[in-house]
Amino acid sequence: MSPLPNPLPDAEAQCRQLADLIRRQLSKNPALVGIYSGGAWIAERLKDLLGLTEEVGLIDVSFYRDDFSEKGLHPQCRPTVIPFDVEGRHIILVDDVLYTGRTTRAAINELFDYGRPAAVELAVLADRGGRELPVAATYGIWDVTLDDGQSLVLERKDDAQLAWRLEHA
Repeated sequence: MSPLPNPLPDAEAQCRQLADLIRRQLSKNPALVGIYSGGAWIAERLKDLLGLTEEVGLIDVSFYRDDFSEKGLHPQCRPTVIPFDVEGRHIILVDDVLYTGRTTRAAINELFDYGRPAAVELAVLADRGGRELPVAATYGIWDVTLDDGQSLVLERKDDAQLAWRLEHA
């Protein structure tokens, strides 16, 4: 893991790098599924960068999180939309930041409610370590170390460009 650079990396350039890593898997006819909200934005960007015509799937893991009883329902809960048959498909699950692995686990649980995919791979822009579950990204761009109380937030600007922001608790 590397220390946090200043300024933060260009998220748009990272999306292009991620597309380059995924491009060699296109022969498997993968379907992209983004985890709200940052992962959904990245999945949409990857669809365009890779020239895919199939709509991306979108997952909100709020009801599948193992800490749901502690945190309750997120105020911006969105519906999960999977516009393709999951059964037997090669799925690339997309998220912005991989941390404990709990969000990924929740997304995979929900994905299996729609069918049994042939394979599920994970693509992320940032991996900050700190895993609590045996989850690893198949495609990752940036390994980063954050201090306690820091978190990376991907935001979408008014011009639809993606950018990183550092938050302090």
